[in-house]
Amino acid sequence: MSVPTALSPYQNSVADYWNAEKNPVNLRLGEVDNVFHHHYGIGEADMSVLDGPAETREERVIRELHRLEGAQAELLLSHLGPVRPTDRLLDSGSGRGGSSFLANERFGCRVDGVSISESQVDFANRQADERGVDDRVRFHLKNMLDTGFESSAFAAIWNNESTMYVDLSLLFAEYARMLRRGGRYVCVTGCYNDVYGLPSRAVSQINAHYICDIHPRSTYFRELAANRLVPVAVRDLTAATIPYWELRAKSAVATGIEQTFLDAYRSGSFQYLLIAADRV
Repeated sequence: MSVPTALSPYQNSVADYWNAEKNPVNLRLGEVDNVFHHHYGIGEADMSVLDGPAETREERVIRELHRLEGAQAELLLSHLGPVRPTDRLLDSGSGRGGSSFLANERFGCRVDGVSISESQVDFANRQADERGVDDRVRFHLKNMLDTGFESSAFAAIWNNESTMYVDLSLLFAEYARMLRRGGRYVCVTGCYNDVYGLPSRAVSQINAHYICDIHPRSTYFRELAANRLVPVAVRDLTAATIPYWELRAKSAVATGIEQTFLDAYRSGSFQYLLIAADRV
């Protein structure tokens, strides 16, 4: 497998992190139905899963967390616009491939995923082989800032909680190149609230935990506009994601960062946004 193009020292450190990552909050949830996500959930959580027989409590909580993560992925995919089976999609920062497989099931089209983590790419391609969709869904060890894919190749591109690892001016320039005219870009991301000022302590703790650099909300819209990507929908999902974090904090797969996310969201310093934009 070839190495991704021109990784910076920082990107190499991120790749090392995800190559070594075997977090139960990602693996245990994916084992529910063999769809492995690397993002958070939205929607009203069924807190009754905490009640009932203790011996099955963990299984109930895991299933509910996975359901909320699935709801988030389906919401993102619903904003990709009209996608035909003949179209081609790009899952940028594809993790272990969960959203790519859901997109292929929904639209029947070709999906490419890219990640700088060799272990994630290998895992996702094994999944594609096992699912019998390896002719339609493939994953590549590539740098999302310089993919090497041809220009105007994609009907839609998405990031699901991966934009905080890159410079948005470089990222959106690459997407404007790869999207066909009229193509759709969608991201779901955490961003810090410009009204609050500089990143809060909680936001800084999240950055340190995930080795990332959360962008201010305004940077997304400035760089989208600078790269001919015009927003057509913006949804604030902050309130919708809080129940997920409340339930995860009480779960056996909690990582210790849950209260920090809750503090950041509740203080108003951190927001969870969905942004859809068209290439003009």
